[in-house]
Parts: sequence; structure tokens; C-alpha cells
Amino acid sequence: MRHLLLNWITIMTLGTTAQAAPLSATDNEILEILTTRIDEQKQSVGIVVGIIDAAGQRVVAHGRLEKDDPRPLDGNTVFEIGSVTKVFTALALADMAERGGVQLDTPVSQLLPESVVLRQAADGKPITLEHLAMHMSGLPRLPDNLMPADDNDPYADYGVAKLYAFLSSHQPTRQPGGEHAYSNLGYGLLGHVLALQSGQSYEALVRERIAIPLGMADTAITARPEWEGRRATGHDAGLEPTSDWDLGALPGAGALRSTTNDLLTFLQAAMGKKPSSLAPAFATMIATRKPLGDGSEEQALGWVISGSGERQIVWHNGGTGGYRSFVGFRPSTGVGVVVLSNTSTEVGVDDIGVHLLDRERSLAPAPVQRVAIAADPATYDAYVGTYRLAPGFDLTVFRDGNRLFAQATGQGPIEIFAEAEHRFFARSVDAQMTFEVPAGARAASLTLHQNGQDSPAARVGD
Repeated sequence: MRHLLLNWITIMTLGTTAQAAPLSATDNEILEILTTRIDEQKQSVGIVVGIIDAAGQRVVAHGRLEKDDPRPLDGNTVFEIGSVTKVFTALALADMAERGGVQLDTPVSQLLPESVVLRQAADGKPITLEHLAMHMSGLPRLPDNLMPADDNDPYADYGVAKLYAFLSSHQPTRQPGGEHAYSNLGYGLLGHVLALQSGQSYEALVRERIAIPLGMADTAITARPEWEGRRATGHDAGLEPTSDWDLGALPGAGALRSTTNDLLTFLQAAMGKKPSSLAPAFATMIATRKPLGDGSEEQALGWVISGSGERQIVWHNGGTGGYRSFVGFRPSTGVGVVVLSNTSTEVGVDDIGVHLLDRERSLAPAPVQRVAIAADPATYDAYVGTYRLAPGFDLTVFRDGNRLFAQATGQGPIEIFAEAEHRFFARSVDAQMTFEVPAGARAASLTLHQNGQDSPAARVGD
């Protein structure tokens, strides 16, 4: 799985167990998973799980509201939900299309001010709303003029003027509708133009069309007075409190806050268990899909669909600087799952969510404890440079005195430590890098090792 909001490339591989398991876990089984993840693996401060099954819905929680706050979490605890927001953005699009406000094939340029020139690729095809919602717009993952003033809140100063400046200057190299490439920029732009079309802010659009009709009182962007005392504090991978994120001009990519109970209500409607006026829009989301890669996954409007037949699951995950989230359901069993964590760690909540939907899927192992070796800082110069992991998504390695850092596009720097010759690891995320260094020269490339995947990246600059 690879859809965390604005984080290092994260792909989760899930193994299988030898025996089939019951369709739905008991509360004690879920609590044991959370206790292991929080108390033993130290991969979160607090996690809340919500389950929908044949018996109804229930919530299991473990951990704290904040590192030094002993108050427990529950189904009404408010979290940032990161890229799970994209499912709401896609639902707003599907609902507007159902009502005739826009169409899936409406060119994005028609909804932008005339002063914004959205350039086209060589084939001349316009980018449509569907292209944005399916991650097939050809736009990069992030805009190249995203230069955070505060790495702990990287989007706060990315306003509409910067968004329009990027769109007007960017010359696409990929044709829309061709290659699938996950784009936070694309979803941020989708939320922006839908808000323009509706004459409302993005938050007001989601509240009016989704949250209020479904009875989701705690789903919003702006802090609400009634959240006092039940709003979780986000934590970084070192389990230290960190700031929440402001998504600036791109709220449709990941700005929403919500609770487990609200998201269970959303899932009830998405699964057809709760009657709502949004039923046609939910159906459009699932019906509009394209295969990804080897065909084991499909991209729908907002949702990702994995597997086939009885083991098919519909899901999305998310992550910000201090939170992780997972929402999904399995049509064949009628089981739905919400998992929210107030900590941003690599072994987060995705595997928990998938395991609870498909008990034959195993949980992620505990992170490997790595040991740094002594290294001559003078050797770091060979690694300094910019390496391209994906279009619009680079990893920049730089030296600060006797320390070496890596910084992904749109994210803060992370210190890396030597564990072998030409191999480094990060302590704040479960990621390692191996550099390809010709004798007497600077590194020509690196390979990012993360969650069982090896992602090569050629040097593209000094």
C-alpha cells in the first residue's frame, strides 16, 4: 500500500497465515494487537479501532490522548485523518456529478480563473476532474514551488497564489489518462476547483454535502469548541508531540479531522448499510475504476480496491506529521474497519486495518533495531546530491557539519546514520538507503529500502 499523505514512499507488503481465521476479531484480540503495537513495539502513543460486522459496530481503544496525558482515547477522540480526506473529496465530486453541477470529464481549466493557464501535454488532451480523482492527471506528486517555512507544518504557507503560479508555469510531460501516479497536488487541486464551483470553502462543501447529511458532527477542518478535551495530540516517530498540519491551498488532499465514530458512520453509508442521499455518489465511486500495475489493485474514485472475489477490500489510508489513519471495508463479508493513531510511525495502522478485514493477512513485524557505526564525516561528501524517486518527488541528501541528512520533496529533513559502507538508516522512520559509489567518485544513485520494497533513484543534481 502506498498512499500515505506527504510522507516517504511507503509500500506495505502483507504476508498470509497458514490457516483461515474468523471473519471478525473479538474485542480482546483487537486489544492484544493494540497493546503489542503501543506498549511493546513503541509504534504509537494511542490507537482507536472501530469495527462494523454482523453484530453491529463497536470501538476498541488503547493508549493515551498525549504522551504525558494519561487520559484514554475513545470513539469520540478527534484525529487528523490525512489522505483519508481524499475519499471525501472524491465523494464530493461524485455527488456534484450526480446533481449536474459538474461532470467527471469536465476540464479542470474550465473551473479555474481565466488568469490561470493550465498547460497541456503534447497530445493536447485537457486534464479532467476524473483524471485528478484517479491520480492520472500527469501532475507531479507535489508542486516544485512548495518550499516550507516550517518543516513541521509544510503546507501552512502554500497559498492559492503559489498554487496558481505553479499551474501557470508547469509544462506537463505526461499525458492525462495514461500513467497512474499518486498526486497530493492533484487531489488538492480537485478540492480547490470543486470549492470554487460550489461557491464555498472546501470545508463548507464537505460539511454541507457529506458531514451534515450523514450526521458526522465531528468531521471538519477548523477546530470546534466541542472538541475541547477530546482532541488527540499528534506525535512523531520518536513518540514526541508534534504540531498539527495546515494544508494551505490543498485541503482536499488531506486536511480533514474526524473521529472513529464519525468514520464508522461514513463507512456504514459507503457499504450501503445506512440509507442516505449519497448512495448514488458512493456507487459511482466504486463503479469508476482502472487497473493498477499487475492488476492486483484498482484505482476507483478516491478508494483503492485490492484483491479479487471474496478477498477484495476497498480502502484508503493517510498520514500527516503526527497521525496515521486507515479506513476500509470488505464487500463479501460486510466487515468495515477504521483505525486511527496519534503517532506517525512506519509500522502504523495499515496492517492492523487489513488484518481485521482479512484475517489471513498477517501483521507487520516489529521494527529492526539498527546500530550506527563510526564513520568519517569527510566521506559524506560522496553522497551529497539530489536523487529522483518519482516524477516530482526527489530525495535530497545534504551534509550539516559532521551530520548527514536526507529530505524528501515537501518534507522535513531526517538525519541518517551509517550502518555499513555506503549504507545508511534513519531512526525516525523505518527506512534505509544504499548508495552506489564508483571508486573515487560521487554516488551515481541510491536505493531506498522501505517496508520490503527497494526503490532506486538516480542522481539528478548536486
